[in-house]
Amino acid sequence: MPRGRPPHLDALTPAEWRVTDSVRHGLTNKDIAARHGFSVNAVKYHLANILAKLGLQNRAQLRAFRGVERASALSKQERQDEMQLGSIGQISRSVADIAASMRWYGEVLGFRHLYTFGELAFFDCGGTRLFLSKGGVKAESILYFRVPDIQTAYEELSSRGVAFLGAPHRIHRHEDGTEEWMAFFNDLEGRPLALMSAVKP
Repeated sequence: MPRGRPPHLDALTPAEWRVTDSVRHGLTNKDIAARHGFSVNAVKYHLANILAKLGLQNRAQLRAFRGVERASALSKQERQDEMQLGSIGQISRSVADIAASMRWYGEVLGFRHLYTFGELAFFDCGGTRLFLSKGGVKAESILYFRVPDIQTAYEELSSRGVAFLGAPHRIHRHEDGTEEWMAFFNDLEGRPLALMSAVKP
């Protein structure tokens, strides 16, 4: 058997795509290392390789990079001709104590718990997802708008003058292969908004 890793048909390796999506999500090197179980030096190594492979100069250019992993469900999704901005699919709220908040939203208010990842918890509020994260309680809530085709919505809103903070990026792949994609921007007062799209395999 030949030594080393097998060649990748895609522009980036799977690990490099994970780092790329994390950068597009606005995470720091330390955050990326903690999320993916890398060392900070490994993240820096991956970033250097990513920038070299894509011919990009810096992190800001990587945040705006529109590439999609070849194996992703989004790369196979049929594009729509028109943007369809849907209902609010998710609202985020930062909380001081995630365990206490999970009990309160679940047991006191009676919202159905969907899933938890570390210090991130999700509840169903009559079809709108509530996203709780541990952090400063003064942080502004984010409104996430559902769209069936995040690439078309991103392009259309960009053409209308919306300045996105980064390109659409995958934030999670569920066990059934469904991918969650998001892209973030601000309103006129600088408050955070986002597009969200669930892409089935």
